[in-house]
Amino acid sequence: MKITYGKRHPERVPYVNIVLLLVTAAATLVAGALQRGVDPLAEPGRLWEGLPFSVTLLFILGSHEFGHYFVSKRHGVEVTLPYFIPAPSFIGTFGAFIKMKSPIMDRRVLLDIGAAGPIAGMIAAVPVVVAGLIVSEVRPGAAEGGIELGTSLLFAFLNWVVHGYIPAEANIILHPVAFSGWIGLLVTSLNLLPVGQLDGGHVAYAILGRRQRKVAAAVIALLFVLGVIGWSGWLIWVVLLVLLGIYHPPVVYEWVTLDRKRRVVGWMTLALFVATFTPVPF
Repeated sequence: MKITYGKRHPERVPYVNIVLLLVTAAATLVAGALQRGVDPLAEPGRLWEGLPFSVTLLFILGSHEFGHYFVSKRHGVEVTLPYFIPAPSFIGTFGAFIKMKSPIMDRRVLLDIGAAGPIAGMIAAVPVVVAGLIVSEVRPGAAEGGIELGTSLLFAFLNWVVHGYIPAEANIILHPVAFSGWIGLLVTSLNLLPVGQLDGGHVAYAILGRRQRKVAAAVIALLFVLGVIGWSGWLIWVVLLVLLGIYHPPVVYEWVTLDRKRRVVGWMTLALFVATFTPVPF
């Protein structure tokens, strides 16, 4: 027998989340088709060619956000379902996010929630990258057209595992699935910047406490330098991060410390940032 008191609020259908997911799915489908040389207006029957890119990218982004979602629920933190963000860009999306509706009580909860998303996203992204690289093409000589992409330590390692040594003068033409995996690694590194309330900010504060401020300031300085000498997009990131705040706010029970297992997970998560960071993405 179940006894309740008071008015029970029925679960609301998350219409906004569903609509944003469908629009993002459509936008990434079109983006994937365009990458295959399809004209969506002239050849709508070939839009299905964008499915490999769309499905794998949404799988990676969804895995990341649901990692946060389920761990938040386990700790009793009230959160929304993921909001996917469609965008008129060459990848069709600006990513996804969830919104926390209750405060984080201590560093243990902060570490668990902050690390869950990147770890879940990485578990999804690595097989996608490997599968995509297997069907990608290695060509001799310089690339003709397309977008020249940078590489992270992890992507370079996975590429070596699949293709072995590739001469400097050779060029690898990424399959859309490999490209979606590359984006997944990039999104992971961006989220793991140890700044503000990004995932990396959560993890860094959980481990370092107020010393996170020094790390955040150093990372902002590094991004500024990379923006000047490398990819100018980092300058936009610097402005956005500074406006949003580079310092992480304190948790409710500041005195509660991490156990050894969580510290290991935290440092491994920050190491994941180093492995996925691409100094010059484009």
